[in-house]
Formats: sequence, C-alpha cells, structure tokens
Amino acid sequence: MLRLAEKLRSRLVSLPRRSKRLIQVTTDVALVWVALWLAFVVRLGDSEAIEPFSGHAWLFALAPIIAIPLFIRFGMYRAVMRYFGNDALLAIAKAVTLSTLLLALAVYWYQAAPKLIPRSMVFNYWWLSLVLVGGLRLLMRQYFMGDWFSVDQPTRLRGRDSGLPKVAIYGAGAAGNQLVAALRLGRGMRPVAFIDDDSGIANRVIAGLRVYTSKHIQQMINETGADEILLAMPSASRARRRQVLEELERFPLHVRSIPGFMDLASGRVKVEDVQEVDIADLLGRDAVAPQQTLFERCIRGQVVMVTGAGGSIGAELCRQIMLNEPLTLLLFEHSEFNLYSIHAELESRVKRESLPLRLVPILGSIRNADRLLDVMQTWKVDTIYHAAAYKHVPMVEHNIAEGVLNNLVGTLNTAQAAIRARVSNFVLISTDKAVRPTNVMGSTKRLAEMVLQALSHEAAPVLFGDDKALCQLNKTRFTMVRFGNVLGSSGSVIPLFHEQIQKGGPVTVTHPNITRYFMTIPEAAQLVIQAGAMGEGGDVFVLDMGEPVKIAELAEKMVHLSGLSVRSAKSPHGDIAIEFTGLRPGEKLYEELLIGDNVSPTEHPMIMRASEEHLSWALFKVRLSDVLDAVERDDYERVRQLLRETVSGYKPEGEIVDWIHMKRRLDP
Repeated sequence: MLRLAEKLRSRLVSLPRRSKRLIQVTTDVALVWVALWLAFVVRLGDSEAIEPFSGHAWLFALAPIIAIPLFIRFGMYRAVMRYFGNDALLAIAKAVTLSTLLLALAVYWYQAAPKLIPRSMVFNYWWLSLVLVGGLRLLMRQYFMGDWFSVDQPTRLRGRDSGLPKVAIYGAGAAGNQLVAALRLGRGMRPVAFIDDDSGIANRVIAGLRVYTSKHIQQMINETGADEILLAMPSASRARRRQVLEELERFPLHVRSIPGFMDLASGRVKVEDVQEVDIADLLGRDAVAPQQTLFERCIRGQVVMVTGAGGSIGAELCRQIMLNEPLTLLLFEHSEFNLYSIHAELESRVKRESLPLRLVPILGSIRNADRLLDVMQTWKVDTIYHAAAYKHVPMVEHNIAEGVLNNLVGTLNTAQAAIRARVSNFVLISTDKAVRPTNVMGSTKRLAEMVLQALSHEAAPVLFGDDKALCQLNKTRFTMVRFGNVLGSSGSVIPLFHEQIQKGGPVTVTHPNITRYFMTIPEAAQLVIQAGAMGEGGDVFVLDMGEPVKIAELAEKMVHLSGLSVRSAKSPHGDIAIEFTGLRPGEKLYEELLIGDNVSPTEHPMIMRASEEHLSWALFKVRLSDVLDAVERDDYERVRQLLRETVSGYKPEGEIVDWIHMKRRLDP
C-alpha cells in the first residue's frame, strides 16, 4: 500500500503542468458541488429535499461557473502544491468568500428559485468550501512532502528517513521554519527539534517540532538523538553568534549554519544552503558599516586598476569596487586561470545587475615595467590598488630571489609607472608581517612600503633605472594599508584545519603559543578602500584587527564545533589529535601592526594612521641597487645583511633556507 502511494506521488509530480491544472480544476468543481450539497444537508438535515438534477440544477450549475474563474483569477492554479504556504491559503479564503457573495446575490435575485434555499445555506456553503478546497490542498502538500501525522516528534508514513542525520534548528523564527520545510522536502536531513531562547515559545510545538531553550540542549539530545545543529540566525550579530557557539562547544554536536542575511537578500544562496560555521563568528566582532563618502572618493566615475586581481584580497577589492560605479575596472593578473575566474564572476554580475561598468581583464606581470606603463597610459588610470604579492612566509623564505623581485621590484615598477602615467591615487596592500620581520616576505613588504614613502616626499624624483636622469613630476598620492591575516585567503590556516578534521586528523599547529590577527576578506577590502581615500601622501594606515587569536585554541574550537572531541593526554580516547610541528622558517610566534608607538586616529574608528621612519629617495635607490646586485649574484648572505641594515627590526632566525643557497653550500 505504501509503495503504491509512493508510486502515485511520483507519477503526479512528473505530470505536465497542464495536466496538473486540469486535475485541480476538475477536483475543485467536484468540491464546489460537494460543499453545496453538504450546505443543504447541514441546514435541512435531510438529503431527500435536495434536487441537484431538477429543482436545484441551476444552482449546482451556477456555483462552479462563479467559483472557478475566481479561483483562476486569484492564482490558485499557479501555486506549486509542494510549496503551498500562507499566501496561497489567504488567496483561497479571498476567492471562496467572493464566490460565495456572488452566489448569494444570484440566489436572492433569482425570483423563481424554490423556497428550499434558506439564507443560512449560503453561510454553510462558505465555510464548507473553505474546509474542502483549502483542506484538500493542505492534505496534498503533506502528501507530496511526506510529512504525515506531524506531532511533537514527527512520525513518517514510512521509514524512508530513519537513516538520515537528525538535526536540531537553532532559531525558531522565519529562517528556521523555512529551513525545516526545505530539509523535509529535500529529505537529506531529518529535523527533530528547535532551539530558541524566546521564553514565550519554550516547550511549544512549531512545524511539528518541539522548541527547547539553550539551557535544555542536553535534554534535547537525549530525547531526540540529534547529532547536528544548524544555526538559523542569518541576521544575528557576530557577537550573538559567538555567544551561541561558545554555548554549543561543550556538546558533542556538529554545528553548521545557513548563510548570512546579506547573502540571502542578494539571492546568491538559499536558506537550505547549509555550510560550516563561519570562523568569523568565533571572533565575534561585527564589521563597521563603511562610510560611503570615503568608499566612493577614489572610485566613482573613475578608471580603477587592481593588480593581483585574481588573488583573495584582489578579487574582493574588485567586488567592492564594482559597488561604487567606477567607469572602468582593469583586472591586472599574471595567472591566466585566476584572471579568467574573477573576470567570469564579475562579468556575470555586471550582466545580471545591468551595471554601467566596463571590465577589462589584462594578463601581465608587475615585474614587466613597460607593460604596466603601457596599460596605465592607454586606459588613463586614476586609481591603483596594488594587491599583487607573494605572501606565503615559508615559500618566500625558500625562494628569496623571487620574493625580492615580485614584492619589492614589482611594487617599484608599479609605483614608477603610476608616476609616469599621472595616476592620481596609489594604494598598497601591506601586511603586519612587515613590522619587525623575521622573514624575507615581511622584509620585502616593508621595503615595498619604503619605496612609496620615499617617492611620496619627492615632488620630481629621478626614477630608479632611468639612464637619462630626468626628473618626473610626481602627482601620485601614495598610501599604504597594513593589516593581518584574512579568513579564507589562499594559504590560510582555516581551510587547512577544515581539511584535516574531515580526514580524521591530526590537526597541525606550529606552536602552542602562536597567535595571529584575523579579519574577514570583505571587511579588510572595505577598510582598504576607505583608508586609501584618506591618505595625504606617504601615509601608513593600520587596520584595527581586534584581539590576537591563539591558533591552538582556534583549532580546538573547530574540532568541537565539528561534533568531535580533542585527543590529548587528559582525553586519550578523543577523536582528533592536535600536533605541534614547530615554527617554520621565518615564522614568528606573534605579529605586530606598528613599528613604533606614534599612531593617531582617523575619521574612521577602525583605521589608524602611523607615522614611521623612512629613507630619502636618493639613499633608498642606493640600497635598492645593492639588494638587486646581491640577488643577481645569488649572494643571499649579502641580501640578508642589506635587509638588516635597511629594514628596522629585521631579525632573521636560523640559517638561510633558499633552495639555491642550500644546494650550493652542500655541493660547492
């Protein structure tokens, strides 16, 4: 019997739309007749007095003639039965009420009608039609969704979902109810309970699920067997989400969430698109809304160029820049695949939202000075966001020459091309690793900052490498923005932890006491754009990164929120071990954002302005020439010495681990 019901359901769902509408109309005609017949029976108490084929035939013919066109007009046949909701019920109530009123007028205007049409029959017809027409649709919705006989703990008509993961929904609001409906329809998970801190609905039943408070989560686990929690709190602040996650961390539950409010509102994702908990929620800091005047100052109506446009920060800068209506956006990237990916993403958005924007994808390297100048002059670039850089500390430590040529020379080429092309604004994306660095990557990023600082104080510099020694009028306003790690960027520890947890561990952390600053990519990009608009020339802006995060504690939280336990000496039977592998070449225990203490506030609460020492352009060119000579000769001992002399606080630890240097040392 159950197999037959399932087969009938599948067949009905697969019918063409026209056939489904024909069945609905035919069924509604029959329901109108049944409601009319029952209206007489309820009023008269005797079915023999009803004459549907003689005395009352006109009435039985008129009722569907009035009702069906109104049902069509109110969209009752456009609603998909599986997604039947409150709006459809309201439409049914309106259509049935109006058809009843029209039928009542017809009855009392038709003078030849038999006397056995009492006034109360019309009222009976109204409520019976509501019950039959609306009730059948609700019944069919439950039939198609498979959620029969839902009570406190829903009992299925058959056991097809008995093996599905049992999930509790944290948040019994609109998003939570939508999520329950989506999960029941998709049949990939089985919702068994709600969790909500609203005392007004505690221990109530919503959508067939009991509502527990956060104080009774263990009771909920014991009674329902839930092994996962889905956070349905898309509009909650990060501080509130962090509080919830801290409450859930002590329970053996895998915690996931539905997307954020802005993602839902933009249509990029749906409520049922559950995802792993955003690590930004663990940080608990809400982003500050951007100041629109700063956001637009260097972008609106201008030609904007982003170097490294396919990277994590570069791509997000492009997304944010698009929101501020630039005239043209140049995507400058040396990786063909990265350029293709970001261009395809942005182009589809331009078409979807009909944005008045020209997107120009340009393959090129920042180490090609002629290519940079050609691009800037051809497109008459107004603003440059320079995000192209090598940023993986151990990788650059093993490849010193490439780190110097890309991070230092690449920035030099881009800055000098900007001066020659009369670019108005130049914003360098820097890093906290440039402050008192212990590695080549950080020291080359500090040198990149010093290039811009030196050029900013020259009204007409003789550019590096200019054999003719001609002065160039400097109209470019150079700005540097320094911040820490961004969540989800390439090389970030967060995706690595997720992957290790999914594989069963171990989770690898370099040192028990290592700490890092973290910020989300969108927040960092917004602040970079705003900081770049505040610069006067040579400014170093530092973003407020909040409190540093201990990486070992972050790893533990991620294990717990995956529904697993940490294996340690105290808990030898835990699920996932955390192993400490030792600091990698060039890695620091902690990062800093300021070289000195000379820092002042700006008009934005999350952005500070630092005043730091720098070299004159004439002296810096001499040091730069020495560094490049040493790199060309593969003399990395000399490179290290020059970095010590030039970069304040540079204290390399350990031996030089560049691959060429080590090979030559082993095989002289």
